[in-house]
Amino acid sequence: MDEDLRHLEFLTLNSKEIVEKQVDSYRQQHTYAGTIIGVTVLFIPFFLNGLDGTLQVIQFIAIVPVAFFIVAILLLLSLFRSKPLDQAFAVIKYKELLIKSYKEILLYEIDANSTSYTKNVKVTEKANQRYTNGVRLTTIAILISISLLLANKFITIEQVPAKVQVVSTKQMKVDKAKSNASAPLKKILPNQKH
Repeated sequence: MDEDLRHLEFLTLNSKEIVEKQVDSYRQQHTYAGTIIGVTVLFIPFFLNGLDGTLQVIQFIAIVPVAFFIVAILLLLSLFRSKPLDQAFAVIKYKELLIKSYKEILLYEIDANSTSYTKNVKVTEKANQRYTNGVRLTTIAILISISLLLANKFITIEQVPAKVQVVSTKQMKVDKAKSNASAPLKKILPNQKH
């Protein structure tokens, strides 16, 4: 009696693909997070360097985007510390499944895939939230940074012009001679006690 198991095969393949897509999406998110961290770490020194010689108000406001960058980096780094996703069908179950029928193996795999997906949802939702917050903070920090850099370019610090007096070397010699001539002369007597 040959039982038609095409519907179980379809569900097995479908559930396996869903778990694989979930894992691939999670890995892709890690890749994006690493790229954002790298770009942010490179951007911070350029941003701070661009604010040299600016008004103190702008320098104090610059603390806000730097703080946002740091929090965003920490959020994105926390993605790498999260636990790995469950990838369904366990290799250690192969021996146990050798004695099972094809239908039982398919049912086992469908159950393993759905259990893995359910376990992974908790991990991926937490990771998605951290990733989204990290990207949001990075975007806000970049917008504030660009605004501060543009403000720095357009706001000029008004400085009082320095007064410079040009003195020629001839005039310096004449002035020196006059000051020496007007100084009182002191007589130094030998063997005089002070």
